[in-house]
Amino acid sequence: MTEQTQDAAGAGDAGGQVPDPLRIADQREFRQALKELRERRGITLKQLEVETDRQGSKRLTSPTVSTTLKADDLPDWDFVAAYVTACGVTGEGLQQWERAWAAVRKGTAPVEPDAAPSAPPVPPSEPGGRWRQRAGGWVRTRRGLVACGAAATAMVLAAAIGGWQIHTRHVQAQRDHDKRVQDEAFERKHCGSRNTSLMTHAGECTGVTDGQDGAGVFGSGLEPVLTALDAENRQTVKDGNYVTIGFLAPLTSQGKQKDLTLDQFVGEIEGAYTAVERANESDSHPKIRLVLANMGSGEERWEHAVEGLKAEKGLVAVVGMGLSQQQSVDAARALSKAGIPMVADLITADGFDSTGAIDPRGPINGLVRIAMPNRDQLTALGRKLDTGPHTVALIGSDVTPTGGSDLYTKSLDHGFRTIPSLSKYLDDDSPDFPFSPQGGADAAMPSISQNLCRGADSIDVVYYAARAKYLPTFLEALRHRSCYKKPITVVTGSDAAALDPGMKALHDPEAPITLMYASFPSPAGLAAAANRDHGLYTGFVQAFVSDHHGLRFPADHLKGSYWPVLAHDAVLTATTAIHTATANTKGLTPNRYDVTNQLYTLGNEAVPAATGRLGINRHGNRTNLPVTVHTVPTPN
Repeated sequence: MTEQTQDAAGAGDAGGQVPDPLRIADQREFRQALKELRERRGITLKQLEVETDRQGSKRLTSPTVSTTLKADDLPDWDFVAAYVTACGVTGEGLQQWERAWAAVRKGTAPVEPDAAPSAPPVPPSEPGGRWRQRAGGWVRTRRGLVACGAAATAMVLAAAIGGWQIHTRHVQAQRDHDKRVQDEAFERKHCGSRNTSLMTHAGECTGVTDGQDGAGVFGSGLEPVLTALDAENRQTVKDGNYVTIGFLAPLTSQGKQKDLTLDQFVGEIEGAYTAVERANESDSHPKIRLVLANMGSGEERWEHAVEGLKAEKGLVAVVGMGLSQQQSVDAARALSKAGIPMVADLITADGFDSTGAIDPRGPINGLVRIAMPNRDQLTALGRKLDTGPHTVALIGSDVTPTGGSDLYTKSLDHGFRTIPSLSKYLDDDSPDFPFSPQGGADAAMPSISQNLCRGADSIDVVYYAARAKYLPTFLEALRHRSCYKKPITVVTGSDAAALDPGMKALHDPEAPITLMYASFPSPAGLAAAANRDHGLYTGFVQAFVSDHHGLRFPADHLKGSYWPVLAHDAVLTATTAIHTATANTKGLTPNRYDVTNQLYTLGNEAVPAATGRLGINRHGNRTNLPVTVHTVPTPN
C-alpha cells in the first residue's frame, strides 16, 4: 500500500506497520487483522476495555473481545468501530476499516487487491493499425487512432462504472450502518421494542404493552403471563369484534420502593388474565383485549402509563389502579377527566371511590372498587377486640419509601383514632411511635418495642398503621423486648395477609405474640362448603391453574395473597358491565360512557365474583363484603 494509505489506516501508529484493511479478503482475515492491530499498537485487553468505556461507545470487555474474535463470523460494525477507535484509528483510517468491513460482509473483498507484477506492455493483436514502441510504450499510427480512441473510451467508462459501484456499495453500507445505529438507539429508549408507548427510565421499562413487545419487557417474573397474553390478544383481534381493557399497576419494583408490593403483582396480572380468558371463552361479545400499563416503582411514571392507555384503540375501562398512594389518586382523576371508567382491585384507603373523599379535590366520576375499605376492616377488628380493658400503643408511618403520601397507612391511623370501639383505648398518655421508611425503619423497631415495656402497665395491644413490609422486623423485635413474656396483640390492616403465618415470631411459646387483621376469607374459607359461593371460587382456581396457550400459572400464587383473586374479580366486574351495555345497545359495541353507566347499575349480586357475588353501590364501593377477622396463630 502507498505511504499515504498506510498513514491513514494507522494514524498515530507508534508500533510499526499495521494491517491494511483494504487488502482483507474474508472474515477470518478480518478478525486476524483486528488482533494484529491491537498487538502492534501494544494495547492490552484491559486497556481496550477502559478506553471504550471512556469513549462512551460500545464497551468491550475482555470476554467479549475474546469470544467475538474466536467466533467464526464477522463482528458487527459497532464492535469494530469501538475496537479500532480504541486502538487509535480515526478519520480516513476508520473509514477504510468500515469499507473493508462492508466489502467482507457483501462478499466483494478485498477492496484494493494486490497489484500484479509489473511487465512491459505489449501491443494488442487486433488488426486495424500499425504499432510502434516509443518511450518504453506502444502507440498506434494514424490508421489505428479511431480504434485506439474507442478502446480508451471503453477503459475510462469501465473504470468509471467500477468506481461508481464501489462508491455505491460504500454509501449503502454507510446507510445500513446509520440505520442500524438509529434502530438500536430507538429500541434502547423503548425497552428493546418498536413500541413508542414503552419507555426505559432509570433502568425500568414503563408504559403500555399488549404482549407483542417481548415477554420480558417488565422482567422475568411476568414472562409466562405476557406470553399467554400475546397469544390471547392475537386471537381476539382476529375476531374483529373486541374492546380493550387496560390494567394499570406498578409492575416493576426497584430502589427504595422495592418489595413494598412483596412481588405480588405477578399473581395479580395472572388473575386479571384468567378473567379475560374466561370471558373470551364464553359466548359473550364483544371479546376482550387486555393491555398492561406499568407505572413503575413507586408509581412515579403514572402519567406516562395513563397517556399510553388513553391512546389505546377501543379502550372502554381501566382496572387495577395500583396501591393506596397519591399517584393512584392522581391517575384516577386523569382517567376520570377523559371519561374512562375504572375498577380498582386492591386499594383499601377510605374515600378512594366515586366520592373522591380521599382528598379535597372533589368526586372521581367513574371510579368503583371491589376491595374492602379500611374502615370496614377496622370496624370488624374493633368488635373482636372490644373485650377490654387494654393498654394500647400506636405505631405508624404515613409516607412511602420515596417520601410520597401513603394513603393506606394514613387511613389506618385515622380509623384507629376515630372508630369508637378502637379509639376508646387511646388517650393522651397512650404511647405513639411514628417512623419513616425513608430512614432506617428496621433499625427503629427494637427501640420502639423496648418502649412498650412499662412495668405493670406495659402495653398489651399495638395498633400498627404501617406497611406489612416492616411488620416481620417489628414482630421479631417484640419477641426480644425485656417484657417478652407478657402476651401482646398486634392489630393491623389487610396488608398483613401477604405475610408468612408460620414465621417464628408468632409461634414462640416463651414470647406470646398474636397478630390480628381483617380481610376476605382465607383460600380455604372461600373454597369451604360453608361458603355459599364456594363454587365461584373453585371455578376460578381451576381456570387459574389450567392451560393458557401452552402455559400454566403456579398454584402457589393463590396461597397467602388475595391479589390474584381480587384482580380477577375487578376484571370480571368490568366485563360484566361491558356485556350488559352491549345487550342494552342491541349488540352495538359499547363505548367508555356506556360502560360507566352500567357499572353503577350493577345491583346486589350482579357480578358472580370469586370472592362472593357482589354489586356496586352509588358511591362506587362493593356490596356484600365478606369481612373476616384473621388471628395468627389460630386460637385453640
